[in-house]
Amino acid sequence: MTSRTRRSLAATMAALPVAGVAAAAQAQAQDSRESTFERIGRTKALRVAALPGELPYFRKDLMTGAWSGASIEMAKSIADVFGAKLEYVESTYGNSVLDLQSNKIDLAFALNPTPQRALAIGFTRPAIINPFGCLAKKGFNPKTWDDINKPDIRVAFDIGSLHDTCAHRFAPKAQLTGFKTRDECILALQSGRVDVDILAGLLGLAAVGKNSGLGPYHLLGRPTVALPSSLGLQREADTRFREVLDAWLDYNRGTGQIREWMLAGLEQLGVKPDDLPSELSF
Repeated sequence: MTSRTRRSLAATMAALPVAGVAAAAQAQAQDSRESTFERIGRTKALRVAALPGELPYFRKDLMTGAWSGASIEMAKSIADVFGAKLEYVESTYGNSVLDLQSNKIDLAFALNPTPQRALAIGFTRPAIINPFGCLAKKGFNPKTWDDINKPDIRVAFDIGSLHDTCAHRFAPKAQLTGFKTRDECILALQSGRVDVDILAGLLGLAAVGKNSGLGPYHLLGRPTVALPSSLGLQREADTRFREVLDAWLDYNRGTGQIREWMLAGLEQLGVKPDDLPSELSF
């Protein structure tokens, strides 16, 4: 071994403890970051994503700025558990995931826990189980996915959503057309450019509640496609916040309170309890 090699090896060995200390310091800094549970306890504030115009979950009164809807009632109840006040951060379904990642909010409602989202944020146990179906052109009454999985049927969905996933998985033979928003899908249906618009149960009922001319909502079977809707939260080592939320969900679902909140949100759209598919679980 040359003297130069020995000096290089010695320098490398000397650097190892320093690198180890730096790595340990970084890990300690990550571990010492204030968790959501701790921050809510300290500030007595619960930051939640609020989505205008998304009944039955959210509604903002443009005159007063007051919020209502099922998710708002849930947020108030959760805040009460912590003795905290609510802080609303206006967002969208997609942006609420980013808001959680960037620590702008503590909680997001009505999110489907897809594997892709689970890479970025954490989820509670399901709040509800939402079956999927569609709105259809007048005179067309589909009952199964096979009814729309035909080459002459034009199917709309909003790009990147679970409606997109369901359309490609269960109606691959149809003429599939993606749109940027759900509103664009409905406009395409109304104008006759498509025959079917794929929608989850609550969203389909909400659309019909806003515009009865779109109805009825068709729940599609064989197979019945039903996916959970959960609460999203930041991914962190401290699990106490999620544990409290899971306990809160189990309690309020078991007592029927979540169902009452959801029905009240739907009633703001004119949707009655008898209008709900039996497969829709709260």
